[in-house]
Amino acid sequence: MSRTFDDARRWARLGTELMLEAAAGLDDDGYAAPSALPGWSRAHVAAHVAANAEALSNLVHWAATGEPTPMYASPEERAAGIERGRALLAGELTEWLRGSADALEKGMAALGEEQWRTRVVTAQGRTVPATEVPWLRSREVCVHAVDLGTGVSFADLPADFLAALCDDVVGKRSSAPGPALLLEATDTGPDSGTATRWELPGQGEPVRLTGPLHDLTAYLTGRDNGLTAADGTPAPTLAAWL
Repeated sequence: MSRTFDDARRWARLGTELMLEAAAGLDDDGYAAPSALPGWSRAHVAAHVAANAEALSNLVHWAATGEPTPMYASPEERAAGIERGRALLAGELTEWLRGSADALEKGMAALGEEQWRTRVVTAQGRTVPATEVPWLRSREVCVHAVDLGTGVSFADLPADFLAALCDDVVGKRSSAPGPALLLEATDTGPDSGTATRWELPGQGEPVRLTGPLHDLTAYLTGRDNGLTAADGTPAPTLAAWL
């Protein structure tokens, strides 16, 4: 599907609400529990999302002032920020998560049309217009609201967001080694306004995977999913997405 700026702004707000609601009731023990990401506690996920809001606020500052402001000073600084955040007490971590999200939203709301067109550089080194910031944030909060492991699932996310995320992930994976895949959603159709089929070039004969859109999205992003190939074998393992 063709996502719009307004779509991304809407998804970012929705994902932020889901993330904050998922974290709202967590105490120290709750944050210390494992997340859905191997090796990461819920506190790691929350700290990562809070740090991401501050990093994207740097890009918003760049767009607002014209002053080049990278998301992170270095990969090491990025990792250190997550480690500091995950060691916070529950109330402090939740407040950082909420406060950083509020500051990012306030900064984006203040940008004018010309400022949104400012070219900025992402953490992956891509030069993009600032209009990409809401998409980067929506991807972050929606996916990590699931990763927090408090009950939010990909099935709780809007179908148009899931389809846009599949488009994005397939685009990124198409330039990297991996298995050839044909993915088809069983719960969307031509009248739904969302994509229903993705082809991923790669090695070997394409493996056909069918299932609900939320399972396809979970699979493409490397999360737990219920997909199997037509012959009942497990879906091929994919390399890291980001």
